[in-house]
Amino acid sequence: MVALLPPVTAPIDPVTALRRIAFLLERTRAGSYRVEAFRKAATTIASLPDGEVTARHTAGTFTDLPGIGASTAAVVSDSLEGMVPTYLATLLRTAGEPLVDGGEDLYAALTGDCHSHSTWSDGGSPIEEMVLSAVETGHEWLVLTDHSPQLRVANGLSAERLTRQIALVDAITASLGGAFTLFKGIEVDILDDGALDQTPAMLDKLDLVVASAHSKLRMPAAPMTRRLVTAASNPRVNVLGHCTGRLVTGTRGTRPQSEFDARAVFEACAEHGTAVEINSRPERCDPPDELIELARDLGCLFAIDSDAHAPGQLDMKAYGTERADRLGIPPERIVTTWDADRLRAWAGAR
Repeated sequence: MVALLPPVTAPIDPVTALRRIAFLLERTRAGSYRVEAFRKAATTIASLPDGEVTARHTAGTFTDLPGIGASTAAVVSDSLEGMVPTYLATLLRTAGEPLVDGGEDLYAALTGDCHSHSTWSDGGSPIEEMVLSAVETGHEWLVLTDHSPQLRVANGLSAERLTRQIALVDAITASLGGAFTLFKGIEVDILDDGALDQTPAMLDKLDLVVASAHSKLRMPAAPMTRRLVTAASNPRVNVLGHCTGRLVTGTRGTRPQSEFDARAVFEACAEHGTAVEINSRPERCDPPDELIELARDLGCLFAIDSDAHAPGQLDMKAYGTERADRLGIPPERIVTTWDADRLRAWAGAR
């Protein structure tokens, strides 16, 4: 069951305090430089022997360490003195509440997330930190879907890099002893003709594939329709990601949705068992309500995904569950409510 992190009470370990601050900053989409400061500080403090942490606290020399500034040092010192750090307490008041009203029961019914990124492409945290936060927030599974080669601006993974990532994911999953499943995945670019931006042999090695269009989003409706129908019909594709490509808010500005025959695209999804993603990022809110209703009426499956590029963004699925609940999407048709075995069987059957 996916849930908010449990409340903070004193005493709190300094590394936990620093990580919680970073998480709360991420879920409110704070500047990456602020988040990075607290995550780097957590890594630095975690690497110190217990005796050195105590000695530096007594001497007041935390800021002598690389990556530790006045704010992060104050958090560490407050924690060691048995208090909830002032910085964290303030964030808990301003950023610790649910992101949206509505869809709470559906949010609690979620078990995983089909769309997440790490520092291997354009995410802000390593895979291990994404997994740890997913476990802490009640996820039973997570699909790692870093970008494919064509998206160079996002450091997309070549076949060679993806091969190395697959080995790492397998090792992480094995180390968890069945308590949590990290699925091997990719967010593969849909090319102009509907083909996928990774070799079939590599895609066959993955557990789940999210296919999304990131380029030429303003192509005419007819070829865009053929492009999306081809991708949705591909047996290697499990989830059609942020299908309209629109942006409705945020630092990147706004962007109109792509023009295509939505009925034809969603009929292909329904016919081939491809889930339509409800992308929960506030700047995307994709697809719009009327298209979700059309996909619902055509019998499509759905995946409520965070498209998280940082651990704190995993919680953005709350925006998606509010929409899905309000629009009457049956929970049993939402693959992110399924357990890991059912998800694996469904994805493998494609």
